[in-house]
Parts: sequence; C-alpha cells; structure tokens
Amino acid sequence: MTAEPAHEPAQLPHGAYAGLVSRLGAILIDVLAISLLATATRRLPAALWESVLALPEPRWLAELATAAAAVVPWLYFTISWWLTNRTVGGLILGLCVLRDDGGELSLPHAAVRAVVGLALAPLWMIGLLSVLWDPRRRAWHDRLLRTVVRYSPTTRSPG
Repeated sequence: MTAEPAHEPAQLPHGAYAGLVSRLGAILIDVLAISLLATATRRLPAALWESVLALPEPRWLAELATAAAAVVPWLYFTISWWLTNRTVGGLILGLCVLRDDGGELSLPHAAVRAVVGLALAPLWMIGLLSVLWDPRRRAWHDRLLRTVVRYSPTTRSPG
C-alpha cells in the first residue's frame, strides 16, 4: 500500500476539501459514537461487578468509571486523528484530518486539536461557518491549528 504524496495546499482542487454538510454529518456520527462509548465506560464496570460478585457497585468503582467516561471524548478524537486521521464519522463520510502540508497529525497535535475542540465546542461550531468562504474550506480552528479536513482518497478493488 502506498501513501498518498503530500500536496501543496494550493494544488488541491476545491472539491478535495470537506464541506460544511459533510463535516456536520461526521460530527453527528461522532457524538453518537462518543455517547455509546462513554455510557458503556460508565455502566459496564457496575454491571460486571454486580453480575460477578452479586454485590452493589462500590462508590470507588462508580467514581472511577465516571472519571473514565469523562475522558472518553478526548481519547476518542485524539487516538482517532493520530492513528487513522479520521474518526468513525470521518470514516463513514470519507473525511480525514491532515496538517496544512498534507502530512498526518502527530500525537501532540491530535491531542491539542481534541482539547481545543472539546473545551471550545460552541466556538468550534460557529467557526465551522468559515468553511463556506475559505478557499480550503478551513474552519477557525483549522487555521489556528494548521489543519485541513479533506475527502479521503478512495481505493477501488481491481476488476
């Protein structure tokens, strides 16, 4: 499998950058995925504890599970962008997050992008409107963090 070569941002066609509707759709899918993961992270330890030991969930386990569930959104975005350049929403809608120069995000870069997005979610959503007039369809946070959201190259099976 060959990696896609990095392109100069000016050389990419406008259609290569993800638009507002695609990005909002991916966010909605990600919210659903995060909700399921966070709920499972919070509820599964108690269910296992009670079914295996036949005892009520101890307070320490409830607090630990709640803290772990609170970190799920940050871990979800950070790990997804770092390892695969895309979240589940991005995978389904064919989007990937890359550096301005076309390279992949490092772990620190992905972590900062995730924390900024989660800490400033209302501004992140308002900032998405700039996708409508930016030549590379960048939102405010994309300019700040030097990222772009592109449509992923598709591969076709031979034959």
